[in-house]
Amino acid sequence: MMEIPSIFIPEDWSFTFYEGLNRHPDSIFRDKTVAELGCGNGWISIALAEKWSPSKVYGLDINPRAVKIAWINLYLNALDDDGVPIYDGEGKTLLDRVEFYESDLLSYCRDNKIELDRIVGCIPQILNPNPEAMSKIVTENSSEEFLYSLSNYCALQGFVEDQFGLGLIARAVEEGISVIKPMGIMIFNMGGRPGQGVCERLFRRRGFRITKLWQTKIMQAADTDISALVEIEKNSRHRFEFFMDLVGDQPVCARTAWAYMKSGGRISHALSVYSCQLRQPNQVKKIFEFLKDGFHEVSSSLDLSFDDDSVADEKIPFLAYLASFLKENKYNPCEPPAGCLNFRNLVAGFMKSYHHIPLTPDNVVVFPSRAVAIENALRLFSPALAIVDEHLTRHLPKQWLTSLAIEGRADCNNAEDTVTVIEAPRQSDLLIELIRKLKPQVVVTGMAQFEAITSAAFENLLSTTKVVGSRLFIDISEHLELSSLPSSNGVLKYLAGKTLPSHAAILCGLVKNQVYSDLEVAFAISEDAAVYRALSQTIELLEGHTSQISQHYYGCLFHELLAFQIADRHPQQERQPAEVIPQKMIGFSNSAMSTLKEAEFFIPDSKESGVVHMDLDRSFLPVPSAVNASIFESFVRQNITESETDVRSSIQQLVKDSYGFPADGCSEIIYGNTCLALFNKLVLCCIQDQGTLLFPLGANGHYVSAAKFVNANTLTIPTKLDSGFKIEPRVLADTLETVSRPWVYISGPTINPTGFLYSNNDIQELLSVCAKYGARVVIDTSFSGLEFQTDGWSRWNLERCLSAVNCPKPSFSVALLGEPSFELTAGGHDFGFLILNDSSLVDTFHSFPSLSRPHSTLKYTFKKLLGLKNQNDEHFSNLIMEQKEALKSRANHLIKTLESCGWDVAAGSRGGISMLAKPTAYMGKTFKVDGFEGKLDGCNIREAILRSTGLCINSSSWTGIPDHCRFSFALESSEFERAMGCIVRFKELVLGSKASQINGN
Repeated sequence: MMEIPSIFIPEDWSFTFYEGLNRHPDSIFRDKTVAELGCGNGWISIALAEKWSPSKVYGLDINPRAVKIAWINLYLNALDDDGVPIYDGEGKTLLDRVEFYESDLLSYCRDNKIELDRIVGCIPQILNPNPEAMSKIVTENSSEEFLYSLSNYCALQGFVEDQFGLGLIARAVEEGISVIKPMGIMIFNMGGRPGQGVCERLFRRRGFRITKLWQTKIMQAADTDISALVEIEKNSRHRFEFFMDLVGDQPVCARTAWAYMKSGGRISHALSVYSCQLRQPNQVKKIFEFLKDGFHEVSSSLDLSFDDDSVADEKIPFLAYLASFLKENKYNPCEPPAGCLNFRNLVAGFMKSYHHIPLTPDNVVVFPSRAVAIENALRLFSPALAIVDEHLTRHLPKQWLTSLAIEGRADCNNAEDTVTVIEAPRQSDLLIELIRKLKPQVVVTGMAQFEAITSAAFENLLSTTKVVGSRLFIDISEHLELSSLPSSNGVLKYLAGKTLPSHAAILCGLVKNQVYSDLEVAFAISEDAAVYRALSQTIELLEGHTSQISQHYYGCLFHELLAFQIADRHPQQERQPAEVIPQKMIGFSNSAMSTLKEAEFFIPDSKESGVVHMDLDRSFLPVPSAVNASIFESFVRQNITESETDVRSSIQQLVKDSYGFPADGCSEIIYGNTCLALFNKLVLCCIQDQGTLLFPLGANGHYVSAAKFVNANTLTIPTKLDSGFKIEPRVLADTLETVSRPWVYISGPTINPTGFLYSNNDIQELLSVCAKYGARVVIDTSFSGLEFQTDGWSRWNLERCLSAVNCPKPSFSVALLGEPSFELTAGGHDFGFLILNDSSLVDTFHSFPSLSRPHSTLKYTFKKLLGLKNQNDEHFSNLIMEQKEALKSRANHLIKTLESCGWDVAAGSRGGISMLAKPTAYMGKTFKVDGFEGKLDGCNIREAILRSTGLCINSSSWTGIPDHCRFSFALESSEFERAMGCIVRFKELVLGSKASQINGN
């Protein structure tokens, strides 16, 4: 073998590595494609090829002179003394099997799209004590000293392992993941100086199973300066491991070893050879493909090490799915409030494949939790008396559980009555006896384990509730197994043979996962179309929607159970039709029925075409990489501390900086999945207070409908177009004169849906009036923070406003609602908060415990994002500014389009995501299209536009303002352009092309 001074001379380090390779069976390299990193003079690549006959060995080194010497050594070994090629038993020479290339780690293989079976490496693991030296460009004309240093030292690589000198190994491993075949193996030499645990974690946290092939001690090379390790110890608590000579068995730190070497002593360190194989290669490859696409900083948080294989089998596929989802969806996908269509399909598919129940997505409604599902169902029917399983009452309102009004409640639809809940034992014979005696309108129960195996107990409950006239909600949460071999389930066994009667529904809370004990999603199954539709609309009104991330997590579990199955392999058996249910069965409550009839709900896509949604309180603008990085990091991390998910201080700073709102240590900050869920709990507090909720004319129609659904007393505060539909102090005072126990709802600083702004002086005057009359004020800031036209507008300082209030009545208080996801461009990942400063209101609020709360991963995400905003991170601040500019541009474009098409726009929109317009040119026009015929007005124009163009807006029924419709414009760019085309198309259909040209001129 030829050697020159600028390359690494084989010694103990590489000899030990070769011994480790020898520990593998011969077959591991035979006929494989292999790459050796840091090949030096090429002796290991040549020896490997000669002994194991691989298909090809690529010897790679960053040192160009090393590559030349390796080629020379290859020819010296491939030819005999006469220069004749030496052939092996397969008729090949070493020249056929080995090639050498200059390459920074695996760049040659990556650039040439070479897939590898094996990657082996014996590369430097000590940081150069002279970092500037490593920044030089490697060329063939570099000095001998510099090229030789590449064999001993590595530069900082931007990995967390840099602190241990292992950054180059970390980069090699991550590059290897992208080019190695799924069943490939990596083998690396690892100096034991950082400690065995640190060395092994480098591989484990990247998803590898590892095997230690060989371990020994070797002398530390005398020409390697370990002062960089001494410096690391100085600046951290980590201690490296060296030994005094080869016989020492007690480790010493780098500082001690350095001093001992300086005094003439010899030191050694452990040297191990590790064989590594990805535990779920295809999924891990997806994860790293996502990370290298602009998310390198997240890789420091990556932790794919699991002691329990079942945890790994669940979490790694989800992370791969999440990586693909975030990569493919640059915008917030538009999903129905009833639940993501894909998730409902998966639930239905699981029921069909494993339990032979032919469900469709239109039988499945998704809820944030089982507790929310139960309370929403009870509010939908508002029964005079309900019997609820004692195990399922913990999150129900306290008033329901303490009411004794059982007798004299024949009219169960009397909306003024409180629901009375009686706790019942789970044992079916005792429960049936209670049902027969008490005759409740609704029964909610689970099943004892011994009774859940067969369908007998369920059939008895169906029969009894049918005779009595009770609605039955049966909970199967404890008995549904997400397994490829689920145990017998009596309820599902019944449904396989019979259609679910219309008076019964199935509830299931999904909490059985291996990773997150507090991550929950629930679903309800109903085969009655009216009940399914009403439950879906209840979710939309009271919750908004269920967290998409939570649905993705459990959807991934369902997908893993379905992905390998052959679809429709088993013929579906004929099911018996459901029995006819008597008319005496309780229907929806009066308030629910009137609200469901009048409110405007989500319109799903049809089979023929998709709907363009300008009717939703959601942003579909591009999601920045910082948001996706925070979301992904929240899941790849393990052992996140409580302080890392405590967003209290971040929220306090947000409301102080944005609104000057005092949220001190005495304030109660409550978090919800959505701002709407928090608002609805406040509405219940208003009802409990026997108060009246005052909305300004032109408030968010969704919030108004939600209040009406739960039968709150509501009143409208008159507003006018010329004042931007803002509440005027004089009009507010006149309204409060007529109301006892008033609760005033104010959307601001940005008003939803008008886009107008309340100034600091505006809100101070309103708060002064409210204080005078002792009103409780609910300020909703959830659509604020996106003000794009602020000339002449004064930013709020609520602390100063409140301190200026004179002699407020004791009942006066201010609650602040917020949802930073709009401003933080975190579309689709909602996070609501509520700040209360009134202790009595706090107690009342907590008496409604079924609030759907954000999971710890979302708290972690929003703490990271709020940190970027609160610290005025330049890049993140620019993203927010870009979003405001995009909204301003959309608003201007929309105004021009509407005005050119015969709409009168309520001019003055200066922020938010929506505006109002009046269809002046269309009023009274007769219009006919498939499914619609009539004279157009502010109410029916929504249906007319939808049926003729596919564009969905909010009508005047939603805004509450006569003849004024709402347009939400935070759409993805192509959808926005499509929406503009729909507006023009509707003009042409109704007004004709000539009128169009006239209006255009």
